[in-house]
Amino acid sequence: GRGFAFQRKQKIERQYRRLLKKGRKVHSQQDNQFTDTYPEHLKHLYLAEEERLKEERLKKRRRSPEDAVLSEEKLNEAAESVTTERKFKKKTSNQKAKEDYEKIKAERARKKEEAEKRKQQREAAQRLYKQKKMEAYKILSKKTKKGQPNLNLQVEFLLQKIQQNT
Repeated sequence: GRGFAFQRKQKIERQYRRLLKKGRKVHSQQDNQFTDTYPEHLKHLYLAEEERLKEERLKKRRRSPEDAVLSEEKLNEAAESVTTERKFKKKTSNQKAKEDYEKIKAERARKKEEAEKRKQQREAAQRLYKQKKMEAYKILSKKTKKGQPNLNLQVEFLLQKIQQNT
């Protein structure tokens, strides 16, 4: 008699009793909530508010069906705006993870572009350096008909270098 089914039955009974207890507590709180115990110095304010609310309810009842349709549309628009605001305010863990992923992806792309730019600049500088070096080599390695170095060209090259530096 004290097997698996019996234990499950007892568990369900305990849960049911808990729910009954909760129901009694909620009803007692609600009953206390709606009693009119206003402080004396603020009583006139609460009573005026109650009258204003009653008048609003009466006006809503008197409205035509067209007004009701318009007010429903306004309520729908308001509900949509509230839901969009909630979307902006609260983000699920999946949305946060997606945003983090997008940020990381953008950061990686930016770093990759910067690296590519630096690489291109370095390659351009190397090409320019090699070109200047080749020109200098051509000028300095020129020979006369007899195979002697051409000193006139070498002196001109040195003169150009001095002029560029000053």
